[in-house]
Amino acid sequence: MEVKSCRSCRRLFNYIGGQMICPACKEELERKFYGVKEYIRENPHANIPEIAKETGVTTKQLQQWVREERLQFSEDSDIALQCENCGAKIYTGRYCDNCKNNLASGLTKAFEQDQPKAEPKKKEAKHNAMRFKH
Repeated sequence: MEVKSCRSCRRLFNYIGGQMICPACKEELERKFYGVKEYIRENPHANIPEIAKETGVTTKQLQQWVREERLQFSEDSDIALQCENCGAKIYTGRYCDNCKNNLASGLTKAFEQDQPKAEPKKKEAKHNAMRFKH
């Protein structure tokens, strides 16, 4: 484990992985996340700056949660994102379903090409075969 300084409060903490924030700040961020979810449920047509102002969360943090697919806006919402690959309208994440499928398919094909081909088994010599006497 490494000792790191929290990006939010500057306290030292044992860093295991993930965001470089201490457990106390991580807990506070999760509390804010659930507050944002509740606000969006109650105000489905609110825009990102309004959500940020009313919940005390930065627009950058809101966008991060949307890109991580932790938040999703409804299709009738005024908020929409663009797929980073093709520009299609999406409501969460970084890519549309079509681009996700294409990327996954491409990765699968690349992985299969990198796998070594299995060599056919050599037939055992007959002299190693078991014999029975009658």
